[in-house]
Amino acid sequence: MGNRLSSITTRTGDDGTTGLADGSRLAKNDLRVHAMGDVDELNSHIGLILTEALPERLATELTRIQHDLFDLGAALCMPGFDVFPPQAVARLDHLIKEFNEPLPRLEEFILPGGSKASAYTHIARTVCRRAERVLVDLNQQQKLPEDLLLYMNRLSDFLFVASRWIHHKKGVRDVQWKKGFNRPQE
Repeated sequence: MGNRLSSITTRTGDDGTTGLADGSRLAKNDLRVHAMGDVDELNSHIGLILTEALPERLATELTRIQHDLFDLGAALCMPGFDVFPPQAVARLDHLIKEFNEPLPRLEEFILPGGSKASAYTHIARTVCRRAERVLVDLNQQQKLPEDLLLYMNRLSDFLFVASRWIHHKKGVRDVQWKKGFNRPQE
């Protein structure tokens, strides 16, 4: 990638299309463009998590994930080119196991909240799930590299575990859902 953007306003999208890395143009509401946008939004949310005081281990892994997401976006922007690192899914599998190991057993559903860093991580998890749904839709139209779908599925799992791990490290209790919480008392 020798050429970097020197002009941000190109006016080439004024007609409702956007360019892919191969020079082709797609409508801005194309599923591929939605997928690229959702992955970009997810990366931004992870950047927001990284503005919080986090244990270095998690901050390092979230930064690696940001790079993975950029690679995933590049794979979406260059149809037919598999530029996504094949070891990324296995790395997430390992991280899920590592970060989940010290956590208490789940007794109930977890509500987003408890601490700002954990809540931000839950937001990233939900954006990840949306991006995954768009990738599944796109994959039904145009076959995608399997690793992209696997990665997004594992990443949402990791973000859930990371939200709990943040609380574990900070000594904050998860906010648990309580059945019947809003029912009138008799």
